[in-house]
Amino acid sequence: MRLTSYNIRKAVGLDWRRDPDRIVDVLAEIDADIVVLQEADRRVGTRGGVLPLERLEDDLGYSLTEVSMRPLSHGWHGNAILVRHDVDCHPPARIALPSVEPRGAVAVCLESPRIEVVGVHLGLTPGMRRKQLEALQQVVAARDHPVILAGDFNEWNAARLRFPAPLKVISPGPSFHTARPSAALDRFVLSGGLHATAAYVHHSELAARASDHLPVVIDFDVTEPA
Repeated sequence: MRLTSYNIRKAVGLDWRRDPDRIVDVLAEIDADIVVLQEADRRVGTRGGVLPLERLEDDLGYSLTEVSMRPLSHGWHGNAILVRHDVDCHPPARIALPSVEPRGAVAVCLESPRIEVVGVHLGLTPGMRRKQLEALQQVVAARDHPVILAGDFNEWNAARLRFPAPLKVISPGPSFHTARPSAALDRFVLSGGLHATAAYVHHSELAARASDHLPVVIDFDVTEPA
């Protein structure tokens, strides 16, 4: 399966234009089965979503999982998950994380293969990120099926991303800032039973303008039955 994680900065590109269709075009280039997004909602006011849902559904075959708590939002604290129509999944969930900011995680459990995808966007301070990572480790430990964490971990120092075995951190490479990628903020964490066959930062002419983050992509296999 292929999964991509993408901080779309509320669909505002490097030219400071909000262009949601540009985000869809980037996703079309990647052709993932599952898409994890950060900053899919505006930050203030009604926190309205910025995704062109009709085009995502008609052109790319994606369905938005229902995790929002506000009528106009597309995600929860900006976190959203898209799945292809042919991917069967259980109802999505919201995962509360320790935070003084509007942060949290969202999750969806696939039917076959039975794996759980958790989309995250962690806090800006090291102390808060440490608490959030501890909370996510507890979530993974409580599951009886493979789990993959995906998102913007906001961590410049890779040494701080420590997970106990069999969890494995996958850093595809520098994804921020798009103008000159130098920080690997966007990552994946795989639990036991999952194996990455490829992981990379998606570079393209479109992606270089669409957001301040580049998308990261992972191809993975399920190596142990759930």
